[in-house]
Amino acid sequence: MKRNPFFDNAKVLLIFLVVFGHIIQPFVDGSKEMNTLYTWIYTFHMPAFILLAGFFAKGSGNKDYMLNLAKKLLIPYLIFQVLYTIYYFFIGKAGWQADIFYPHWSLWFLLSLFSWHILLYWFKKIPAAMSISIAVMIGLIVGYFGEIGHTFSLSRTFVFFPFFLIGFWLTEKQVMWVKHRAVKITSVIVMAGLAFAIYYLPKINSGWLLASKSYSDLGMESYGGIARLLVYMTAAIMVVGILSWVPKKNLGWITKLGTRTLYVYLLHGFFVQYIRQHNLFEVNHVFDILGLAAISALIVMILSSKPVLGLWQPFIEGKASMIKKVMKKRKSVQT
Repeated sequence: MKRNPFFDNAKVLLIFLVVFGHIIQPFVDGSKEMNTLYTWIYTFHMPAFILLAGFFAKGSGNKDYMLNLAKKLLIPYLIFQVLYTIYYFFIGKAGWQADIFYPHWSLWFLLSLFSWHILLYWFKKIPAAMSISIAVMIGLIVGYFGEIGHTFSLSRTFVFFPFFLIGFWLTEKQVMWVKHRAVKITSVIVMAGLAFAIYYLPKINSGWLLASKSYSDLGMESYGGIARLLVYMTAAIMVVGILSWVPKKNLGWITKLGTRTLYVYLLHGFFVQYIRQHNLFEVNHVFDILGLAAISALIVMILSSKPVLGLWQPFIEGKASMIKKVMKKRKSVQT
């Protein structure tokens, strides 16, 4: 099947926002503008990323697929859990002694992605509307159990699963519906309205968007389910809005970066955590924000480059085809 550039363009935009969101996080407290930008991004960037992951999970289910998926996700998880533990120790970051099943920072995504594929085995046997409704109900209910938290990435697995499931059920034609002119125009109004609301309304606890805490921890033990339902609705609307503005045409090397987002996701923490630990940047002006955006884009490009891909491919994909290809070329030149 011909690769649709729209999806790679979307993944490039979203991985940039992941990196940018992580870089600006330390500047959120004490700045209403930074808090607005950070919260606005977090209302949709992971739900959209997860929805696209579900869209590309059409082949999920058979034994060989699941075994291959375990190699692609669980082995890299274990490798990077160890690597980040060592790295955090050397840069002096607190909490470096995390349990092997307590994912360091962004590594939760690998555990959850594997779990979503397992859940899909049962949920894809149920009609789409019913399966999504059940997934949403589970996502609402788990927040009432304090035992379901960051360990094994259980909370995020259940809370974000509806987006993965929606992505699985969507067809390419249905996804491209967001490109209608009316959707694009409406989305501008909605996205601007949300930014306005975030700025002027009382500060939202980011835990609602990170999905790793119980309602009790978020200070809304009784009515947490209603609050999470509002978060779900906001995320769904924002995902549609942001995807409506993703270009459909091939943007050359920019679109190519969309095929390498896993490398960026797993490796950008080495940059971001070092920057945070040593307080390398300050935000005092709008140009500082633009500078951080430029640095985020640079990190995405560096971590998507062929040398980085070749160096880290054995750890992430469990193979060394890029290194072998380079060695073969050198050998042929020498001979």
